Parts: sequence; C-alpha cells; structure tokens
Amino acid sequence: MSKRSASPPVGGALIKRSRGDTPPTNQMAIAISSAGDDKKGLIRSVKRTSSLEAPIISLSGSHSAEILCCRFDPTGQNIAACSADRSVSLWRTYPPNTNYGLLSSHHKAPILDLQWSLFSPLLYTVSADHMLTYTDLTTGQKARRIRAHRGIINALDRTMAGGAGIELIATASDDGTVRVWEGGDEASKQSVAVFEVGCPATSVCWSADGQNLYVGALDNEIHVYDLRKNEEVYALTGHTDTPTSLALSPNGSYLLSPSLSSTTIVHDVRPFSPSPNRVHRVLHGAPAGFENTLIKGAWSKDDGGQRAAVGGADRMVCIWDVESGRVLYKLPGHKGTVTSVDFHPKEPVVLTSSKDGTMLLGELEPSVSV
Repeated sequence: MSKRSASPPVGGALIKRSRGDTPPTNQMAIAISSAGDDKKGLIRSVKRTSSLEAPIISLSGSHSAEILCCRFDPTGQNIAACSADRSVSLWRTYPPNTNYGLLSSHHKAPILDLQWSLFSPLLYTVSADHMLTYTDLTTGQKARRIRAHRGIINALDRTMAGGAGIELIATASDDGTVRVWEGGDEASKQSVAVFEVGCPATSVCWSADGQNLYVGALDNEIHVYDLRKNEEVYALTGHTDTPTSLALSPNGSYLLSPSLSSTTIVHDVRPFSPSPNRVHRVLHGAPAGFENTLIKGAWSKDDGGQRAAVGGADRMVCIWDVESGRVLYKLPGHKGTVTSVDFHPKEPVVLTSSKDGTMLLGELEPSVSV
C-alpha cells in the first residue's frame, strides 16, 4: 500500500514529516468478518515475525520508470531506491511507511546503483551520466559531484578503511576501470586508486577488511585486487556469462555472484579455501532473462547470512538456504523483472524492487537456528 500523500517539490528538497509511532511489537494479524455483530468470526491469522505494519507492504507511486536498486540504511529505519527516471526516493521502513523525500535533479541519466554512508548522513549514487554524487540527506542537497569515469558507472560499494576512520568508495564502469574515492562531504575529487580491468566492469564489492576489491567483469571473471599492492592478486572463475552483482556475506567469508547465465555462485573468499576453485555453492532458480539486467542479490543479516536472495526475470524472488542449496522461497508479487533485493539488518524482512516501478517489503520466517 502506498502511503505517499503528496509529491515533493522539484529540486531534491526533503519533505519534513513527523515520524510515526514506535513500531508495534510482534503480534498476530487477525481479520474479523463483518457479516453482522452476532456473526463475527475469525477469517485468518498470520504469525507476525517483524515490526512491519503488515506481512507484505507495497511501496509505489514515487517512480515513473523501472527501479534499478533498493537498499536499507545501516539502521534499517529507512529505504532508498534509485530509478531509470533519474530520481532517488526515500522511505520509512516502519509505519506510516512515508515517502518522505524525492531527489530528482542530481543526475542527468538513469541512476544505476546507490549506497548509504556507513558513518555520515550521506547517500552515494552512480549513474549512466558518468557521475558519482554525494547527497547530504539532512538537506537533500548535493554535497559533492565527481565526474568519476569516462563511461557508464554500473556499481559502487563503500567500506571503512581499517583504523583510519575514512570511508572509501569503489566505482565500476564500462570504461574498463575501477576507481577508489574518499568518502565524506569534504573529500578530494581525485581518485585514491585506479585499477585497469581491461573490459567493462559490471559490479564491485569490498572485502571485510577493506584491503581487497572484488570486481565482476564482462570477461565472466571476478578479479580480486589488493589495495596495498595496487595489483590483481587472483581471479574467481566458474561463470559462463557476466556476473551481474557482488555481495559479501556478513561474516566476510563468502561472495554471492548472480550472472546472466541464470546461475548464482557462492565463492569462498577466505584466505585458505578448502576448494581449489573457491566455488562453495552453485544456486539455481533465478532466471536472468534476455534483457541483460544487472540484477542485484543480497545476504540475510538477521541470521548471519544463512540465506541468500536474487530476483529474476520470472518476476519472482528466489531465496536459498546457502549451505544446502535448497530453495526456501519463490516470492511473487511483482509485474516485471525483479532488479534488486536487500535484507533488513535486524529483522527477517526482505525488500525487493522491480522494473514495474514498485518495491515490496515482506516478512520471512526466522531461520531455525536463530
């Protein structure tokens, strides 16, 4: 259900609205028939597993084109989504699920990826206009705008540099390079490091310690670069088509990589892997389709990464138990390819976005071992 009551003004200013009440505690959702006062009866009860207002919530009405990425902020209280309509929408996760902001003038082409800052009220976005933009979410204004590449920027990721208290941003582009930038609104517009991949880079992800970069590329490989040595140290193989996104497990040991071949590989990126080719699991069930969409997958966080999810061209979200490779859920609800998935940092809640221009919030059953 869309709770958006008005469109924000042009120019990217945030709409100031009061916060909703404290999210309700877990409860049973009960529907009562209204055939008559003397005939009321229980229709259905659903065991609630989160503090969402309902087991499934639709967030719609803010975008006029396909949504390409959606992510929770580190606290789980807010959601950001970017679209091919060149705007970013900001939402409350909990009641009343308000669309409290629309940033509509920060890019001149489709916005392909976004990340929340880990330590400041900044949102990082990259676009087909070759720009990396830092947005101050307290004002809704651009804090920094960098012409980061000579081609379309497909993805970005951020990390905290070990011990230095500096946020680093990595951007992957069609120009065949991955560049590293300093985060924060007073950062330099000069890149900290540049890695020549040799072919278009479609995805990028930091290692847990911030020392390595994983880069998916058009050559079907995932290149691993050491920031200290400023060189490639090894490559992860196994895909027969381009990796569409990369996501590191919460414990930093595994890398999730869906691909255009409709297979999703979980790579073992521990320093000493028992597998020679570092392929931990191969997951099936999320068709990539023929549109060459850079579909973004994610790990569950409330259970330490026992589950992984990837959307598909079948308009569904596939969620696996990683250790067994078993499909736990095939979630319907969208009317177009599911482009992005994210998990709530604290609750068993999954967020999905689609080419139909909508997002869905849905509860899951908690993992058995949690």
